[in-house]
Amino acid sequence: MRVLVVGGAGYIGSHACRLLRQQGYDVIVYDNLSTGHAFLAGDNELIVGDLGDAGALASALPRVDAVMHFAASADVRESVENPRKYFRNNVASSLVLLDAVVEAGIRHFIFSSTCAVYGTPTILPVTENAPRMPINPYGTSKLFVESALEAYDRAYGLRYASLRYFNAAGADESGELGEVHDPETHAIPLALAAAAGSVPSFNLYGDDYATPDGTCIRDYIHVNDLAAAHVAALERLVSGEPSLQLNLGTGRGHSLRELIAAVEQETGYKVPVRIAPRRPGDPPELVADPSRARAMLGWQASRSLRDIVATAWKWMQRQLDAAHAQPHHNSRV
Repeated sequence: MRVLVVGGAGYIGSHACRLLRQQGYDVIVYDNLSTGHAFLAGDNELIVGDLGDAGALASALPRVDAVMHFAASADVRESVENPRKYFRNNVASSLVLLDAVVEAGIRHFIFSSTCAVYGTPTILPVTENAPRMPINPYGTSKLFVESALEAYDRAYGLRYASLRYFNAAGADESGELGEVHDPETHAIPLALAAAAGSVPSFNLYGDDYATPDGTCIRDYIHVNDLAAAHVAALERLVSGEPSLQLNLGTGRGHSLRELIAAVEQETGYKVPVRIAPRRPGDPPELVADPSRARAMLGWQASRSLRDIVATAWKWMQRQLDAAHAQPHHNSRV
């Protein structure tokens, strides 16, 4: 079975590609490399193309049996500041992809969604029955695609899985895959960079939330656990089961203060912290109830916060070593 992984040269997509290959699937990576990196595609076939390019998609899709869609802009703060980008990239271009998928006769589609579709939940942990009321354009854009998938399922028989991630983190245990974002916006690599002295400090956005230590609480899930859920969801769809919407998390939350402590323990270095104002669109606490995913997929997250930090640190050290090994040329006049 061949899978087109849209956004497969990005962070989560590349980890899914590796697991798909290990499970015996053929993989084609489709990515415009605006935020992805060709080296993360590994030895998979790479098609460089835009999500909204119907012609390029039409040439790739007849060769595959299923699609995984990871290609999206995914920064809450940026979505508040530049919503046009998010509705163009995440909504309009995704509709181009969905139309091309239907035209190609493909019936299995895995969508990278987010807990941001829930907004600020009133009951924790969050179940799939919680109201979907996003509070930022990023969450709204993902909810739109979820709604489109529901309609395409009813109208065209497109079977799908909407997988709502909580906080994706960590890196492949091999040290060969990990986060490469520019600029980096995720808390764990930013805390690690502060510990390593690569940046002056870690910006802690708000320490006055109504949480035990005043900082935001998040459910951090290892990227390889996420990849495993994608493969399990695809197998379920291919077996003939109906579409599904699932939360992917560990079921346990950690505050930013706890995260900083875990980074300090793993690295042996102090994390310098700068208290900054709250960011718009940040809920105080987001923790998943992953019981439905466990029941429907036989899946559950197996890696702890310590595992997440350790693999992310291994990846960062490898990147730093590679950077230091690069030759430096002095120009002479």
